[in-house]
Amino acid sequence: MANKNNINVKRLPVDPGPAAWNSILPKARTYPLLREDITVDWAIIGGGFAGLAAAKRLSQLVGNDSIALLEASALAQGPAGRNSGFMIDLPHELNSESYAGGHAQDLRQIKLNRAAIDFAREMAEEYAMPKAVFDPCGKVTAAGTAKGVAHIESYRQHLETLGEQYEVRSADEMKTWTGTEFYQKGLFTPGAVMIQPASFIRSVADGLSERVAIYENTPVVSMQLGDTHTLSTPQGKVKAKNVIMAVNGHLQSFGYFPGRLLHVFTYASMTRPLSPQEIKRLGGSSDWGILPADPMGTTVRRFSDYQGGGDRIVIRNHATLNQSIEAKESNMQRAAMLQDRSFENRFPMLSGIEMEYRWGGRLCLTLNSVPAFGEIEERVWSACCQNGLGTVKGTLSGMMAAEQAVLGKSELLDLFLDYPNPSRLPPEPFLSIGANATMRFKEWQAGLEL
Repeated sequence: MANKNNINVKRLPVDPGPAAWNSILPKARTYPLLREDITVDWAIIGGGFAGLAAAKRLSQLVGNDSIALLEASALAQGPAGRNSGFMIDLPHELNSESYAGGHAQDLRQIKLNRAAIDFAREMAEEYAMPKAVFDPCGKVTAAGTAKGVAHIESYRQHLETLGEQYEVRSADEMKTWTGTEFYQKGLFTPGAVMIQPASFIRSVADGLSERVAIYENTPVVSMQLGDTHTLSTPQGKVKAKNVIMAVNGHLQSFGYFPGRLLHVFTYASMTRPLSPQEIKRLGGSSDWGILPADPMGTTVRRFSDYQGGGDRIVIRNHATLNQSIEAKESNMQRAAMLQDRSFENRFPMLSGIEMEYRWGGRLCLTLNSVPAFGEIEERVWSACCQNGLGTVKGTLSGMMAAEQAVLGKSELLDLFLDYPNPSRLPPEPFLSIGANATMRFKEWQAGLEL
């Protein structure tokens, strides 16, 4: 534990570009900015997947205790509205060559991931989310090169040892499905869910709003810890007996886990809506998503939005380490160049289509791929560091923080706590120089998979 009584937050979150998944939706319901002093039993800092899961699980466990959730920006404007919308049940370690880890580690992670997806599914059913928002359609990992095909074969063999179901898809099947001849092979697994992340976040918040007091544009700028904790925001204060911090890498701005968190940005572009002629020229299905066989490759998603967002394509690739927790304009420019090239390689029949949105999103990783989790001060719990799988691991961390805070022990929590502490990072400037050089080299190695 850090043993701090007074914490001044070093910085506030900065997200480059618009949260496109949120921008294409109709105008959102708004929640008030905190403009007064309030007292609650539970305060949750952060309104993404982890914060909302913590709020939902708390609401199931604490009876009539009062709960307040404080979001620094608007809901779904931060990282929760900037991901690719995959809830993945299988191993997905970004630090590995093919997503796989050790056998026992992967079996444990699968069980935990599926528990989080089940929790999300229960919320989707309770809040009547349509298929366009929560679609349990599985996922396809795909390759466009011989090297990528070798990655798929390695992953397929790993799934065999884990006893997991899969289907191999041929180049012809991939073309029929996607409309492009780029992909030589695909590997389908049935347990993943594809979501419209901003719609999901909005729907959960709406569903919780009668039970949980939600405040938007209300960043916590300082904390005073004591018998009752006091969270100061720009225009009001929250006194709370218990606090759950669901801020992912922003946790380090509060002074926790110094020298142990990696702050990585990933980048994406979204096209304008395709015209009927362009849709016909492309062919294929209107809703699909592909994860790259190479972890440094390109994620692609095509969707037809049920709320009028149009038939669009999302391209996501490029990653940078920014220990300042703020991306540079040069990072965005390079990402745009890479994504335009990746789009052209996959969709030559759509050459010249404009990208309507470009953005970056914050990830938090640790060197040994473990969460920054647990009671970090008396009655202050961290549900942070999702290691690049924020939809699922964020949901899981929020659930587990609530269970640890209220129950102290549960079967799932015991499984989740079976991790070592985050490893210490190399010193600067060696860390940033080395990590960014390594990522650029791996992007070069990925070749056309990027």
